[in-house]
Amino acid sequence: MKPNVKYLPVFVLMFLPVLFLVRCNDNGEDRKKNTDDIYDIDVLGIPQFVDVNYIELDSISQISRFRSGIGHDYSDDFESCRSMKHYFQPKNNTDWSTIKIFSPVNGTVSRIYEEWAGTQIQIESDEYPAFFFIIFHVSLSSALSVGNAVVAGQQLGTHIGPQTMSDIAVGVATPEGWKLISYFNVMTDLVFQSYQTRGLSSRNEIVIAEDTRDENPLSCNREVFIDSGSLENWVVLN
Repeated sequence: MKPNVKYLPVFVLMFLPVLFLVRCNDNGEDRKKNTDDIYDIDVLGIPQFVDVNYIELDSISQISRFRSGIGHDYSDDFESCRSMKHYFQPKNNTDWSTIKIFSPVNGTVSRIYEEWAGTQIQIESDEYPAFFFIIFHVSLSSALSVGNAVVAGQQLGTHIGPQTMSDIAVGVATPEGWKLISYFNVMTDLVFQSYQTRGLSSRNEIVIAEDTRDENPLSCNREVFIDSGSLENWVVLN
């Protein structure tokens, strides 16, 4: 089973300082191929098992919503023309290159990819092997190789810097295909409380529902967003 996640360059003018969201390269190789490890979300529901933040939350000012129009089309076998991951934008006057990045789960490094800015790391969960966590634009603190074990809360490195924001995706190998879900839907209530403390009222606030996005579609030129759409794309933290 192989995810069909799509990428293409896009330059999006954001807030000061100027930053650019550029292609998160990934050719789809070396992804989930063991069909014994699948998880039927429709039958079993989404488990809430992530009990650490992958990033230093105190340094973050806002987070893009799941299915937003930020960045570029990042979609799965079931949907298209929407960003099915979350971008984390640091606060102003923050040295982005000092923001620590952690493994969100106990797991195994299943893929490492050198991007245009930093390293992309994919981690297969030990507890739920059909679940994969993809963290983009990391400056590794020490060498990692495919097959290395990591533990929840282990520092992987820091964010690469102000060239782009930090982003995370969660993919699941399901019986029907590769499915992307919100990082916020797999975290425990205790972890989510740290976001509630910053003003997030519910998990639904950070997710654009599939039917809502379908009713308010984005326009894409291949994998590039023509515009960011009419729906609110960000949740601002206090």
